[in-house]
Amino acid sequence: MTLLGAALALVSLANILFLLVVDVFIEARAKPYVGVFAYIVFPAVMILGLLIIPLGLLLARRRRRRQAPEGIPAFPRIDLNLPSHRQGFGLFAGFTVFFLVLSSVGSYRAYQFSDSVAFCGQACHTAMKPEFVAYQASAHARVPCVECHVGSGATWFARSKLSGAYQVYAVARDIFPRPIPSPIRSLRPAQETCEECHWPEKFWGAQSKVITHFGADEKNTPRQVRMLIKTGGGSPTTGLTTGIHWHMNIMNEVWYIAKDPQRQEIPWVRVKDRQGRVTEYLAKGSKLTAEEIARTEKRRMDCMDCHNRPSHVFVPPDRAVDDALLAGRIDASLPFIKRQAVEVLARPYPSSQAAREGIATELDRFYVKNHPALYARKGAAIKTAIAEVQRLYETNIFPEMKVDWRTHPNNIGHFYYPGCFRCHAGQLVSQEGKAISKECEICHTILGQETSRQPMVGVKGRPFRHPVEIGDLQAATCSECHSGGPGP
Repeated sequence: MTLLGAALALVSLANILFLLVVDVFIEARAKPYVGVFAYIVFPAVMILGLLIIPLGLLLARRRRRRQAPEGIPAFPRIDLNLPSHRQGFGLFAGFTVFFLVLSSVGSYRAYQFSDSVAFCGQACHTAMKPEFVAYQASAHARVPCVECHVGSGATWFARSKLSGAYQVYAVARDIFPRPIPSPIRSLRPAQETCEECHWPEKFWGAQSKVITHFGADEKNTPRQVRMLIKTGGGSPTTGLTTGIHWHMNIMNEVWYIAKDPQRQEIPWVRVKDRQGRVTEYLAKGSKLTAEEIARTEKRRMDCMDCHNRPSHVFVPPDRAVDDALLAGRIDASLPFIKRQAVEVLARPYPSSQAAREGIATELDRFYVKNHPALYARKGAAIKTAIAEVQRLYETNIFPEMKVDWRTHPNNIGHFYYPGCFRCHAGQLVSQEGKAISKECEICHTILGQETSRQPMVGVKGRPFRHPVEIGDLQAATCSECHSGGPGP
């Protein structure tokens, strides 16, 4: 047993040293299992081997004491006056120091690796693939997972590692749920994560947004909606307190009750303004009594109530194809490509491989059968479109994990999911008869809607008109006259 423990420890140590070299000199982002074995698996095996060594010695000594007590050798005496003892002690001390240094480095690297994006997204490949793929396509793709899911401080670090231990066990035994539920209840408060980067009191005013939709007709006719989004925000010290971010303003408190785990059904809302006035809204037809409201869990609204999918967005087929057409990744001149692409994306498939084959077969068959002349002329464009639609599927739909765009509602906006209309549907009414408004103008102002037969990226602009006649604008640069101080 002792020899077995020594062999385990030495082989594991050799593998750790080899993988350390690999980790240092080879790009490991695409190789998450290097970290798994270098800092978790082999160190655990080495520690097991080191524990087996004294256990084997102890069992052998007990057996000898039982069989021949007089034959048990005495414990060795260490005399540092003897050169051989000093050499042995020096070797032992040197190896101990080396082992402690190696353990310290390995422990720190293990801590680093367990907090890495590769560990969170790729080590548990099957379970976390949908979230990892969506994260890579998100606006937070360069923000490490732990910045949002753990944050700073020892308390949340310990909580995350304890919950993570069960997750590793669940993956190892293949008993994790499909789909992985959104961790709404266990997320750290947004004030301790999101607001480390996003200042909620900042006044943003109104922001211009252009939304382009492509029709399901033969020409894939684009329609462009231009609007001002009243982001607003602010605080008593920084300016106006209006707009959508009114909900997040520190001078207002919005509390609500949700009937479902995903917080999509909201039957009760309470608003407290800066002066301390409280208004409660109850859904029409709700049977909630005052006693039930008093004892039901309430949540104060924060960033995550609207931005609930900041890094893991599974885009609906309709929008995904619109974005691909607008970006030119799909040729908008292909007849009915918007309609056909959305149809093949939305079909149920038993696996990702079956989806790839089905998308390629159906799109190819449609153009061969209905547009043979175009297929002969634009075969390359059709193949490019097929590849892009396959990519859209593999980015947003994961049949093995039962995940698609309907699994996790996205509360930003209200086009594909209830979103804003969870409260702003005109169904929540106060005792005075005042309803939470459903007016569109509260949040955005439509500036224009255009339809064209050509794909649009922007509306044709108008020439700039200087407020004072200065002749040819191209003859000078603005900063030659404007200093930022008194006018020229």
